[in-house]
Amino acid sequence: MAQRAVWLIRHEPGTPLCGTVRFSRRYPTVEKRAKVFNGASYVPIPEDGPFLKALLFELRLLDDDKDFVERRDSCTHINKTTIYRLSVGGEELWPVVAFLKNGMIYASVPLVEQTLSPHPPLISISGISQGLELLFGIQDFLYSSQKNDTELNTKLSQLPKLLLQACPFGTLLDANLQNSLDNINFASVSQPQKQPAWKAGTYKGKPQVSVSITEKVKSMQYDKQDIADTWQVVGAVICKCDLEGIMPNVTISLNLPTNGSPLQDILVHPCVTSLDSAILTSSSIDAVDDSAFSGPYKFPFTPPLESFNLCYYTSQVPVPPILGFYQMKEEEIQLKIKVNLKLHESVKNNFEFCEAHIPFYNRGPITQLEYKVSFGQLEVFREKSLLIWIIGQKFPKSMEISLSGTITFGAKSHDKQPFDQICIGDTAYVKLHFSILDYTLTGCYADQHSVQVFASGKPKISSYRKLVSSDYYIWNSKAPAPVTYGSLLL
Repeated sequence: MAQRAVWLIRHEPGTPLCGTVRFSRRYPTVEKRAKVFNGASYVPIPEDGPFLKALLFELRLLDDDKDFVERRDSCTHINKTTIYRLSVGGEELWPVVAFLKNGMIYASVPLVEQTLSPHPPLISISGISQGLELLFGIQDFLYSSQKNDTELNTKLSQLPKLLLQACPFGTLLDANLQNSLDNINFASVSQPQKQPAWKAGTYKGKPQVSVSITEKVKSMQYDKQDIADTWQVVGAVICKCDLEGIMPNVTISLNLPTNGSPLQDILVHPCVTSLDSAILTSSSIDAVDDSAFSGPYKFPFTPPLESFNLCYYTSQVPVPPILGFYQMKEEEIQLKIKVNLKLHESVKNNFEFCEAHIPFYNRGPITQLEYKVSFGQLEVFREKSLLIWIIGQKFPKSMEISLSGTITFGAKSHDKQPFDQICIGDTAYVKLHFSILDYTLTGCYADQHSVQVFASGKPKISSYRKLVSSDYYIWNSKAPAPVTYGSLLL
């Protein structure tokens, strides 16, 4: 969601143009995206003069506009919203968000991330609600405690710098412009450093640095001698640095325990200023040996204002966190299933949640179920032909749990029953969903004490880490493997 352009127009009846553009702002980067999304239906943003005339005509605010116009005044074109289409230079500009309040017309053109012909439903264009929120925010800012034209002119002069903070590059961050005003010192004209183009504003407030590490583990387990089980870990380090100054410098170090799996295939954000060559050359294509670089991984950077992904990485961990076995056998109209799960001893046994989904595609609803579960509880979604095994927050002391049962299905309904082109006959799977807080499979962590910040004030530093499942499958061992690991996950 973004805005291509924003206007503030003073309605002035009796003047030659019946109005004056008091403020306008265009976003060239959003305009380039509009060309791509709209394709052949793209209409460029007009200059202020033609836009002013077209908008006042559409709003019936021109002094000499008394004649009936079929396109605008017909009963078949009654407008029940603040969304208009403007005829400019023989082309139709749509959608235009506009409304009149206190003699000021507030207008914007939101980005539509699809073709404009035919017009998509308004509810599918998220930029419209964002545009209204921005315009209402500007209105509140201009007329809150505003008493005369002098104060209005002062606030209008502050808008360009305020929108750098509140709506950088056309994307609304904060509709309350007073918040942005409080963070900007307009009395300061000279700056010791040049503001970089990619940094839309500066932060003012309590300094703090937040580092979050999220690892996603994917796995394909077949329990077959001729097909190897596969698994993969992908990590992302997300940072949010609220620091004063134009170009504060930060260095964050990622560390591994003694037996941790080295990080590989590391991709970094453009704001990172330098890296050890050993960090960039570690690749998952090469065989991992004892001489592989195991950190610490230091990332010096100049942070942007928003939250950003400092880096991504992969790692070749020795085992998946949960090993599974799934067997399904069909007997006439019944299915017999057996599922065994084992938590590896090295994995933290403290889940935020853990559950196994067992779908039965291309079959009718579950009419009868007899089952035995050694741990947790089983929920049955009969119409969806789905079993959900809720394991909870801990495995038992044995680290092993099992589920067995016999399932009977009713007549299949093509309208309601789940269908899958891969899971035909005995080809079926169990999919695990889990999350473990304050834990990573590689052991990777951000040492708060090693975070270096070169900026004014002593920042509060916080770090988090989490392991989550992503495409974690255990396939029926009695069926042929339906697809390869790579084609399903990547």
